[in-house]
Amino acid sequence: MQLNGGVMPDAPPARVVWTDPNCPVARTADLVGDRWSLLVIRDAMDGARTFTDFVQRTGIARNILTDRLRKLTAHGLLTQVDAPSGTRKLYQLTDAGKDFFAVIVALRQWGERHAFADGEDRSVLLGADDTRVPQLVPRATDGTVLTSENTHVRRTA
Repeated sequence: MQLNGGVMPDAPPARVVWTDPNCPVARTADLVGDRWSLLVIRDAMDGARTFTDFVQRTGIARNILTDRLRKLTAHGLLTQVDAPSGTRKLYQLTDAGKDFFAVIVALRQWGERHAFADGEDRSVLLGADDTRVPQLVPRATDGTVLTSENTHVRRTA
């Protein structure tokens, strides 16, 4: 399924079987919900461009990486471009891949709060000014903090 300019095609290819066809969370999980896909996207955001870059950064098995790169390319999060040398292909994020940044930040921030013991070493995400990125907090148009207690899902027709 290719994304062109951020727009989904009218219908997904027949090979895509959605876990829950009407749920954006389920569809996203179907596309990028395994750990290797998330780590490949994370590393692409951190500057990985070559197959070797991804293997070295993640420790992923080559056959699994091949599968994930194909999947992420087919689903429009990554694209292949010619290297300046012209001898190989490089991977780069598409606009859809770049839009995934907030998801990666949210996962990182959840992990910082819940996946480490107090005082345990961890990496931190810094902005251009070298300060920690503030917590992502969804807010309503009036500034109210949104949570699972004050939001609901409505299916559209």
